[in-house]
Amino acid sequence: MINGKRIAVVMPAYNAEKTLEVTLNELPDLVDLRILVDDSSSDRTVELARRLAPSLNLRVFQHDRNYGYGRNQQTCYREALAAGADVVIMLHPDYQYTPLLVTAMASMVAYDVYDVVLGSRIIGGTALLGGMPLYKYVSNRLLTAFENLFLRVKLSEYHTGYRAFSRKVLCELPLVENSDDFVFDNQMLAQCVHFGFRIGEVSCPTKYFKEASSINFRRSVKYGFGVLATTLQFVLQQAGVIHLPRFSEKGRRLETDQAAYYSNRSENARSAPNGA
Repeated sequence: MINGKRIAVVMPAYNAEKTLEVTLNELPDLVDLRILVDDSSSDRTVELARRLAPSLNLRVFQHDRNYGYGRNQQTCYREALAAGADVVIMLHPDYQYTPLLVTAMASMVAYDVYDVVLGSRIIGGTALLGGMPLYKYVSNRLLTAFENLFLRVKLSEYHTGYRAFSRKVLCELPLVENSDDFVFDNQMLAQCVHFGFRIGEVSCPTKYFKEASSINFRRSVKYGFGVLATTLQFVLQQAGVIHLPRFSEKGRRLETDQAAYYSNRSENARSAPNGA
């Protein structure tokens, strides 16, 4: 707990068996809620998580099939909000990002400095030293420059998987309108800009290694085109040319679909609702 706010760390997991335990062990004690949602992994991620759960105060949920990274995040945030979290940090359990920054990121939200805080791999200038492939670094910089130009903000990186959000952000953004795929991350930041939420950044070292999850070149290209499309949609929305539910106050929020979500709930598994 920080400043009277309950802190939750949510981990969208997929085949994270080899890195899950070390990630969990480095979470700071101030974390009130630890939530893992497995997107139907083919390894022993869920088995390991359930074995570690009692000693680490971990709540484990499993999708009944692979819905995708974006839908996994929706489940993570629903569970955190339902458990009473005031600040939610999304951390990948693949140990690519250090859990030791949770305190700093959560504090910036808990003390109302920012509504959203991103762990940037770019600020410290060590992304390549941490093993980020050159093509990913170059595409990251080009896409970020494109987004900064058209979203009219100045961030060092839009593509990090380490993020902290206030409860207000997660309740008010129409997240159910976003993709189930990796571009969900980018759509969410475009929504944050559109709805006027304050975004801050902290420098975060990164580690690329065999066990760390990373999308392949083909998926990276698909993600890149998704980023370009999201940015152009944002511009057209701002200009009044189009009107997307993703950028509408009437768009479907997590709370809107709660009934459908919990109707699919069972003791050991939760399947995401239809949508997005």
